[in-house]
Amino acid sequence: MNLRQHGISNLSVYRNLAPAALYEHAVQFDQAEITSSGALCNRSFEKTGRSPLDKRIVDNPESRDSLWRGSVNMPLSEKSYQANRLRAVEYLDGCDHLYVVDGFAGWDPQYRLKIRVICARPYHALFMHNMLIRPSALELADFGRPDYTILNAGECLADIDLEGNSSTTSVALNLESKELTILGTQYAGEMKKGVFTIMHYLMPNSGILSMHCSANQGNDGDVALFFGLSGTGKTTLSADASRSLIGDDEHCWTDNGIFNIEGGCYAKVIDLTSESEPEIFKAIRFGTVLENTYVDPENRDVDYTDTDLTQNTRAAYPIHFIDNAVVPCVGGHPTNIVFLTCDAFGVLPPVSRLTPEQASYYFLNGYTAKVAGTEMGVSEPEATFSTCFGAAFLVHHPNTYSRMLADKMKQHETNAWLVNTGWSGGGFGEGSRISLRNTRAIINAIHRGVLAETSTYTEPVFGLAIPHGVPDCPDGILIPRNTWQDPQKYDVAATTLAEQFHANFAQYMDEVDPLIVAAGPPVSLRKTG
Repeated sequence: MNLRQHGISNLSVYRNLAPAALYEHAVQFDQAEITSSGALCNRSFEKTGRSPLDKRIVDNPESRDSLWRGSVNMPLSEKSYQANRLRAVEYLDGCDHLYVVDGFAGWDPQYRLKIRVICARPYHALFMHNMLIRPSALELADFGRPDYTILNAGECLADIDLEGNSSTTSVALNLESKELTILGTQYAGEMKKGVFTIMHYLMPNSGILSMHCSANQGNDGDVALFFGLSGTGKTTLSADASRSLIGDDEHCWTDNGIFNIEGGCYAKVIDLTSESEPEIFKAIRFGTVLENTYVDPENRDVDYTDTDLTQNTRAAYPIHFIDNAVVPCVGGHPTNIVFLTCDAFGVLPPVSRLTPEQASYYFLNGYTAKVAGTEMGVSEPEATFSTCFGAAFLVHHPNTYSRMLADKMKQHETNAWLVNTGWSGGGFGEGSRISLRNTRAIINAIHRGVLAETSTYTEPVFGLAIPHGVPDCPDGILIPRNTWQDPQKYDVAATTLAEQFHANFAQYMDEVDPLIVAAGPPVSLRKTG
């Protein structure tokens, strides 16, 4: 394939190789291992997760005024971008093999993008073969010029002395030239999230809400969305044998309903078992990419408990590897939206029903908690706020997405729920984590419409409406204060967390409806006056 339109003269180019061929290249040229389940295991070496501090969006007048700079989307000059790009192109030109993956982002043909990935590692090519929507032979023959191109030269370090680069890693998006250039990181997720960032920019400009959430639907066509940060259960709870999976991570909401952006799933596999997550476990077979997992050299079995390389072990597989996936991955307007949080302080209830104003409040806060051992330097539970449950990928101001969500929920009478998958009976180290069995019972009651008809108790600290009962879930865990041995210690922990909510929300107070401000924890509001 000729890549001269991208400034690349390398002629050793393989376009849209079949997974079997990519396996052969990965084993021969890229130190890959084939596991006993048939999956392909590769290493991303130094970087085993995203590098958000090295993410840049090129500063150009066409897009400048519409970007939310905040703590993300740091600017990079056009001159520095071109220097990074030249470095990437020179590296790719010198590689023995290049791989091109042409695919689509977005299952709705009206809004889908043509994406081209150019990379040097066969595992990266197989990863994007799985994560993009795979064109038919006819669509591939007529693919033409891509809408956006990813130049992945992650094996080549960025120039740390170049103005705008903060390290030897650079993930730079140029919205005007429609390119993403990657240097200094071989973590495959940077490509996936780069595509999501592009969609997060383009879709709101067309009146479409882009969302960092999973989605599934019941036999009656009722759609549920699950928002949540890593570790809250977004992928696990959407992979439900009794419901059809639309997608596990990225979606858009149009006037016709929702559509998945991706052609595959990228699931965390730490401590994975066939009993805990059977759908995901079964999906790890020939064609699946395993990233940074340990493979026994004798029997080639994967040890999902091994975290010597990273706790962020992953599996990327086409969505049809989930038996009950909906293909094409589209659905109607959501009946329920679930905000998932892993509250390591043991304060929030396992489930509560949100008013529309509370939904906007908790969406903008995007709360969860880190616990000891999940990240370097974290020794105590730590509150984390990521606006819209995905601040790292937002391009416009968070209020853009919040207002669109509120409008669509109101228009389609969508219910909103806050579900805590974290601790009960005390915080991390004292209480115990809410069982997946109980969380699934809560989610099932939401799907069946039971909780929408259940009377509620309003707890006094956060003002949350807690159902009086959930089928197949013990009533004793529903009111958090009652699960603590010392209720006064709960009061202190709850008030502290409420104050953190208000402190984080202060950045939005001048730009949102006063009713949304008032939807936050009332105790802290009274205290601070």
